[in-house]
Order: sequence, then C-alpha cells, then structure tokens
Amino acid sequence: MNSPEISVLESLYRQHIAELERRYAPVLQAAGYDAVLIHSGSLKKRSDFDDQYWPLRVVPHFQHWLPLALPDCAVYLEPGGKRILYWLQSQSYWERPAEPETQHFAAHWQVELVTSAEAIKGLLPTDKCIAFIGEDKARAASWGIQDTLQNPYNLIGKLDRLRAVKTPYEVLCLSEANRRAALGHEAVLQAFRSGVHSELELHLAYLGATGQDDTDTPYKNIVALGKNGATLHHVTYERRAIEKAGESLLVDAGAVYQGYCSDITRTWYKGTGASIDAFGHLVHEVEGMQQRLCEAVHLGLGYEELHEESHRQITQILHTIGLLRCSVDEALAKKLSRSFYPHGLGHSLGLQTHDVGCALVRPKPENPYLRNTSTIQAGQCFTVEPGVYFIDFLMAELRQGEHSGVVDWALAEGLAALGGVRIEDDLVVTDDALKHRNLTRELLPRGGGLA
Repeated sequence: MNSPEISVLESLYRQHIAELERRYAPVLQAAGYDAVLIHSGSLKKRSDFDDQYWPLRVVPHFQHWLPLALPDCAVYLEPGGKRILYWLQSQSYWERPAEPETQHFAAHWQVELVTSAEAIKGLLPTDKCIAFIGEDKARAASWGIQDTLQNPYNLIGKLDRLRAVKTPYEVLCLSEANRRAALGHEAVLQAFRSGVHSELELHLAYLGATGQDDTDTPYKNIVALGKNGATLHHVTYERRAIEKAGESLLVDAGAVYQGYCSDITRTWYKGTGASIDAFGHLVHEVEGMQQRLCEAVHLGLGYEELHEESHRQITQILHTIGLLRCSVDEALAKKLSRSFYPHGLGHSLGLQTHDVGCALVRPKPENPYLRNTSTIQAGQCFTVEPGVYFIDFLMAELRQGEHSGVVDWALAEGLAALGGVRIEDDLVVTDDALKHRNLTRELLPRGGGLA
C-alpha cells in the first residue's frame, strides 16, 4: 500500500474545503465578522542567547484549510466570497524551506505570492471587519488588526468544535498517517526481536522506517524499555543497550500526513522467567480489554462512560492476574485501579495529537486527566488507549495507605521491573452498521504480546 493517489486526494480536498466554507459561514456571520485571516505561525527563537529557532508548529486552524507548513503565510476567507492564500516566498540563503509533499491544494486557492510578511498588510481589504486567528499577535498588529479582533472568544471556540467531525479528506489523511506509523512500529518490533538495542537505537529505527526527522513527528516518540514503561511520556532515551533475561518494550509513536496525526502504542516482551510470564499474561489481558472497548464504541455513547468501563475491566484484570486479593466489587469501591491506571482512556485526534472539540464539559472529579468528554457522533476520530503501570510514587502511596494489604506486593515488584502496558488504536466513528473504522488495526492487527 502506497500513499494516496493525487487524483483521489485532490477530489476529496475539493469536497473538504467546500464543507469548511459551509461550516465557517454561519459561525462568522453569527459572530459579526466579514472575514477571517488565519496565520500559519511565526518561527520562535530557542533562546535569547543564540540565533537558533524551533521548528515551526503550524497553527492548526490554518492547516484545517491546507497543508502548507511554512511560516508567515496566511489564508483570508469571506463567507461565500474570497478564498485567498498569501504564500510567503523565502528570501533567505541560509536555509531552504521544505516543499509541500504534494500540491493538491494549490489550484483551489487564489494564490498571492509575497516576498515579505509585511507585504500582506497592503493586500488586505480596509472596509471589512476581519478576525485574526494565530499565535503571533505582534504579526496581527503589524497587519493592522486590533487586539479585540485577535483570537476572539466568540469565534475561536466554535471553530475548534468544527474540527471534531472529520471530512472524508481528513479520514484519508489520518489513515495514511497510520500507515506510515505502522512502518515504524514494525521496524522497532523487528529490531527488538532480533537482538539487544538501546532506546535511542530503537527510536532512530522508527524514524528511518517512517521517513521522518525527529521534528516531523506529531509528538516526541515514547520508546521505553523495562522499568521506563512506567513513565507515561518517557522521552529521555537510554543510550546504552543492556542485555536482560526478560525485557519489555512500550512504543508510543505516530506520524503526520498533510498535517494530520496518528498516535499508536504497542507493548512487547521477550525472554523467560516468572516475572516475564506474569507480564505476558497482563499484556494478553489488556489487549483483549482494549479490543472490547473499541468494539463497544457506538453513536450516542458518552466517552466518559467508556472510560469508566475501562476502569471496571482493568479492576477485573488486576484481580484475574492475582495482583489484587480482594473482590472486584471491593476494589472498585476503593478505586484501586486509579493507582495502576492514572490517565484518561483517550483523546480526540486530528491536526493535533490531543485535538480539540471533544472536551466541551469537565470530566468527573475522579477522571481529572480525561481529555474526551463528548457524546460519540459520526465523524469523530479518537484514540482508545487503556494501560496498567507500576509507577514508583503511586505504588509507594498505595503501599503506605489503608489498602496496602489487598495487593500482592511480590508480584507487583516483579512486574514493576517491566514498567507497564499500554495499547492504543485510532478510531474513526461511522454512521453505518460498522459503527467505526479502526485505522490502526487495519495495518497492525496485534496490539502487543510476545516479540
């Protein structure tokens, strides 16, 4: 399977921007704006003490319209009227900006090539009430847009919510981002299976297989061997490879296509011994639970309800493997699963790894890190990523607390050396009998197991 054909991409893109125009028009009109100007973003200095800049992270509202990842570009939009791309042409001889992977978008815009960001001001109409969306307020001011029109509260939240429901073009991009990430996950699994490697070596193998530089990934790859799997966002890679009788590997890594992200986690193990056997049992149980949760996704279900079901099932797993010596009902009443599974079940996914539009209400107090509190509807894309971890300070709190006696601490200590288990897929909800597409399992059927 290769990248999408340009003809298909172009056709779906044409439908995509037509749909965005349809969605934007009533929002802009209701808020009282004649037009909106969306900035791609400005380069930011890494430090005041040198002349290096961070790689650009494009303003997502800009990339909702087109996948141009260059600084100081802008799109100007009038409901039912103009659709203009101000495309800055770099004049620097120090660096050459990256070319877009495809040009499928260019024919659908009135393109104005500019040689400086300042030149855009002279091209904007002066008789329109123009709202500005972007991070660089100084740039907005230089274009003559006053403070009250920059990221207006009555506009930006509504535009965020528009991104929760994906168009077929966006689904195609999300699927391709999953395909590219799958190449990296397969490469890392093969390397882990074949011998002893450091976390850094595995990370580099992932980048090589996906054709990404480190700055291209949607988030810093999480590559965790052994105990490091208990650090939810482990990105400080070990440089040394250490051979062990039994080992675990947790890889949480994605890819980007046309601005859209994938976010996939797999957990593998190899070797022999009582602890590795117990860890294998845990991986098998979490894999089965994660697939049951995916299958439970349907229109009208509250995502927080699915999150709470994940705690019920994790509690059952902890009882099944012998870690909890009390009954499942008692463990649920004491909320013991929170010590082993402290994060939310998943989050919206799209132009950002933790995308917007699906956290419109606060979660319950016992679910403080849940990023998706929406009612599931067709077109949403989100992750399902339950996990079980042995985090030092959470284990210490549990051991020193009133419920310490219900835990098999010998088993917990053996599993702690292997860190934790997380399995994550990317789902797109449909409005037909299939209920959803699992974009990840179409490419990576296994969520983890014996390497």
